[in-house]
Amino acid sequence: MHGFDVNLSILFTELPLLERPAAAAAAGFDAVELWWPWPEEPVPQPSGLAALRDALQHAGTQLVGLNFYAGRLPGPDRGALSLPGAESERFRANVEVAAAFAESVGCKALNALYGNRVASAAPSEQDELALDNLVFAARAADRAGAVLLIEALNAAESPDYPVVTTDRATEVAAAVNAVTGLGNAKILLDLYHVAMGEADVAAVVDRHAESAGHIQIADVPGRGAPGTGALPLPELVLRARDAGYGGWIGLEYKPGGPSADAFGWLR
Repeated sequence: MHGFDVNLSILFTELPLLERPAAAAAAGFDAVELWWPWPEEPVPQPSGLAALRDALQHAGTQLVGLNFYAGRLPGPDRGALSLPGAESERFRANVEVAAAFAESVGCKALNALYGNRVASAAPSEQDELALDNLVFAARAADRAGAVLLIEALNAAESPDYPVVTTDRATEVAAAVNAVTGLGNAKILLDLYHVAMGEADVAAVVDRHAESAGHIQIADVPGRGAPGTGALPLPELVLRARDAGYGGWIGLEYKPGGPSADAFGWLR
């Protein structure tokens, strides 16, 4: 399992949140990642944060990636930071909380989903707000010793999401770095979304893997485990390593049964 981490927001969801780190450890993993675990609470009770911290530590699992608040995820939302009004305010309220939690458990990557286009605001207004909020998040991440991740989704499943190519995610990260001067904004390279929206996955890996802040995988179609679809994921992982990527590979796929049985392809 070396080099791979389990996303506990899509795997082991048959268990309560606080039992998932131990389940991942029992399956052979010592690293995990999470979407924001409280989609209705950008600022949860300190006791909830402490309980999650204890669960991670007691299981011996390192949290290697955490999403900032992104609205209802899983669900209809795709982030909050570009949405004028209450959702943007919730994102900003969450930033320091998520960054402090990440620092407390040694998590070095914080993912900020951009948010869908909305009819009530011009795209330029949303993009200006997004840049302000991403700069705010990048500075908080830097204080916590973490990178800020910018993730491209795919247009087929997220038609209102404006960041749907790796090149566009790279542009957003560069814009954030230009303002902050920190250089800690990087892309999250999700090979499932790449395959759903960009023709040549291998070429994208060759071009972007070395500079990526994190990589995630799932097979296409279906978003299942490697081997359930058509993507040559083991080959693509090796290709990313050969291109210079030295970070974690996040397993962000649907298990198709008990999560503990979803890792046979690794063995």
